[in-house]
Amino acid sequence: MTRRITKAVFPVAGVGSRFLPATKASPKEMLPVVDTPLSQYAVEEAAAAGITDMIFVTGRNKRAIEDHFDSVPELDAALQSKGRADLLELIHGVLPAGCRCIYIRQAQPLGLGHAVLCAQPVVGEEPFAVLLADDLMDGTPPATAQIAACFERERCSILAVEDVPREQTASYGIVSPLSGAQAGDEMLPIGNIVEKPAPEQAPSTLGVVGRYVLTPAIFPLLAAVKPGSGGEIQLTDAISALLGRERVLAMKLRSRRYDCGTRLGYLKATVELGLKHPEVGTGFADYLRRRGA
Repeated sequence: MTRRITKAVFPVAGVGSRFLPATKASPKEMLPVVDTPLSQYAVEEAAAAGITDMIFVTGRNKRAIEDHFDSVPELDAALQSKGRADLLELIHGVLPAGCRCIYIRQAQPLGLGHAVLCAQPVVGEEPFAVLLADDLMDGTPPATAQIAACFERERCSILAVEDVPREQTASYGIVSPLSGAQAGDEMLPIGNIVEKPAPEQAPSTLGVVGRYVLTPAIFPLLAAVKPGSGGEIQLTDAISALLGRERVLAMKLRSRRYDCGTRLGYLKATVELGLKHPEVGTGFADYLRRRGA
């Protein structure tokens, strides 16, 4: 099995109901944080880890994602005629150099596990990353580079986790480390994983967040998973089966996560990344100070 991750799967077929009406006709993955869509943040993060094949599992009303990463000759011509070399460089960098986009249609909304399974014909027998664009990660090195580097050493599936409030465990897949693992360790061998347990039933408060590296052994397990709640195929169920066959590690990332699948998380990301923006950060900080005075 290759040590280097070159393929990333982006499940982007969800309807984005939490952001209606904004997502009625526009994908939630195209929501901008300052001036960059969530999907582009995720692609740039993957590219920084050396990944070259960006595999989008799409659905209805997701054409804007394909258009965003495509070339637009008429826009190029308009900017060229106006002498806007700066903007030309900006749009030409939307898809990082050396990368390509591959699009696969998820015909039915059957959950995250099914979306990952849809990518099997392109992924083949290689290990691969999964990035959920809803989870915007801000850190150095980038989150996917951290987890990919660990895979090169450990050569097993790795799930990104973080401590979550116990009252929120029902919103996450929750892992329990193997006996003897120290909770403060960056890498933890996983003994069990449970999908969205009630707080009183959660085996820990280590919640899986939207970054994974998975071995191709996950695919036959996903194909065998029985649909659960809502008729969806859960990735967590396949990972639970994988634990009986291979070592799986949990990794605490050195990154700040913004849950942009919620309105509050999206607003937090907009404020924090707005303050870091090279053009508007200083002015935005001044505005916030004046507003709070």
